[in-house]
This record gives sequence, C-alpha cells and structure tokens, in this order.
Amino acid sequence: MEGLRSSRRGSRRLMAEINVVPYIDVMLVLVVILMVAAPFVNPSLVNLPSVQKAEKAPQTVVEVIVHPTGALSVRKGKELLAIDMPGLIAAVKTAQAGQDDIPVVIAADKTVQYEQVINVMKQLQSADIARVGLSLKIEK
Repeated sequence: MEGLRSSRRGSRRLMAEINVVPYIDVMLVLVVILMVAAPFVNPSLVNLPSVQKAEKAPQTVVEVIVHPTGALSVRKGKELLAIDMPGLIAAVKTAQAGQDDIPVVIAADKTVQYEQVINVMKQLQSADIARVGLSLKIEK
C-alpha cells in the first residue's frame, strides 16, 4: 500500500510546458484575414495641385532671399535691402509700393533650414499678401 501512495504523488506534478500550437493557429487565421481584407482597403490619395505654365511672366517681382545664416534680404529689380524678420512686412509693402498685385517670391538655397522658409511664409501670410511663390534658384 505504501508503494501505491508514493506513485500517485509523483504523477500529480504540474507540467511546466506551454502548448504553442493554438497561438500559431490564431496567428495564421489573422494573417489569412489580413490577406483577404487588404484588397478592399482604399489607399489614401492625396490631391496634389497641378502645375501649369504661366502665360506671361510678371514684369516685376519682390524677392525675399533667405540666407543660410538666417539673414533676410529683399530685392526689387536691382535694389537689394538687408532686413530682419520684424521688418520683413514693412520692407515687402514698401517694395510693392501700394500695388498688391506684385508677386512676392521667396528664394533660398538648399543649405537653408526648411523652418526658416516656413517662418517667412507665415509672416507674409499673416500680412495678407496674396501672391507668394517659391524660387528654385538664387542668382549670385
């Protein structure tokens, strides 16, 4: 009798193994669901503005030049005026000389931080300047 009791105690030990097969089955079902559902998901489309060739280039433009050091200059024709950020709006309004239809072009080379160009655009936008564009190249 004593031998039967000791054998029962030994067989009641807990198993320290994890059965991974159900987890694999669940993962495979999820992969199949994602594969079936993927064609029905519409990719997000971004409506980009179209670029058209201008009929006639404007005769005069006010060019705001953003230098890599953060300094600003305003050019109208051949006249170049060094300014700072607080004086930007006044210098642009002076260069436009009361004609609001003269476009303002922001020029910066590739070494200028993107944030500086955006700050100039925000300043011009807050001053209700209607025609603002970007230049791709600075002539030196």
